[in-house]
Amino acid sequence: MAIKEVLMLGDPALREKSKPVKEFTQEIQEVVSDLKDTLMHLQQEKGLGRALAAPQIGYQKKIIYANLPDEEIVMINPTIIDQSDEMMELWDSCFSFNVDFFVKVKRHRWITVKYTDESRKQNLRKFSDDLSELFQHEINHLYGIMATDKMVDEKSIIMRSEWEKLDNNGLGM
Repeated sequence: MAIKEVLMLGDPALREKSKPVKEFTQEIQEVVSDLKDTLMHLQQEKGLGRALAAPQIGYQKKIIYANLPDEEIVMINPTIIDQSDEMMELWDSCFSFNVDFFVKVKRHRWITVKYTDESRKQNLRKFSDDLSELFQHEINHLYGIMATDKMVDEKSIIMRSEWEKLDNNGLGM
């Protein structure tokens, strides 16, 4: 439908908890369409990124859109119902940081997510490694939690130009 402006770190709306989707209305379809259009635009403009959460574009609803190499995923009312004890550390950024910097975060190696898709079908999926990190990041947005809140320590921050010099293993953004 439209390319929306992404709210930036510091905007109080990013710290609000999103409301669950109770009815699949035209508005919900429009939010999904806006997420898709905005993410596609950002991927072209920024050269990276795989997903966007509704609060990032000003909708306080529990909706996530992911555009992965092999599939598109729409998550409505996602909940992490299981997670590994094993943790991993990796660099993470966010469109709400304008992808200007990365923070080192600690995330669960795998998660199991229960969610409803666009066709109102219930899904239960396990995500590992980079997809585990991605969906933890996006689900956190639905609760007003930013990647900066998950930083390993106050020294775990790096500008994108320095991050690009690292030997990245594909995890993160």
